Amino acid sequence: MRLFLQWFRRLNRTLELITAVTSATIAGAMVLALTLSALTRFFSGTGYDWFIELPPSLVPWMVFPLLGPLLRSGSHIQVDFLPNVISGRPQLVLRFVIHSTMLAGAVIFMLAGQEAVALFQRLGQLMELEIEIPIWWMYLAFPVGFGILALFCLELMLESLQQMVTGKPEAAS
Repeated sequence: MRLFLQWFRRLNRTLELITAVTSATIAGAMVLALTLSALTRFFSGTGYDWFIELPPSLVPWMVFPLLGPLLRSGSHIQVDFLPNVISGRPQLVLRFVIHSTMLAGAVIFMLAGQEAVALFQRLGQLMELEIEIPIWWMYLAFPVGFGILALFCLELMLESLQQMVTGKPEAAS
């Protein structure tokens, strides 16, 4: 299990790096699009609607893939009353239960997202921008993000399980 957990951590670190770079790139593209919109309107008096419409359509691709890395780093919104009150084995059991519940939820949302993507693919709808983008591309961020979250939940579950079995935390390598 130890080797599998080390491999899994490396996989998730790679995913974390990819999502961070992707999200930073998307944030930069959003700022650039809005800046170009302002500049074209200032200099020409008219602008391109897609400069303004593009950033909101990119938000899901910036947000959903970051769910897993935020969970792993503890940067997500959480209620931490009970983990601060208990320690030792009960805290490990609580973390295992929390991450198991989150894994189940992530899988449910990922499957629902896949169904939504399939529906929009069948409908063939396009986003109402000046450039034609299939609407399912935007909805694809939902199952991708929750799939990534499921992988991070599984890693955290395995870490909690290993700590319960061995009685000591293993340093993340």
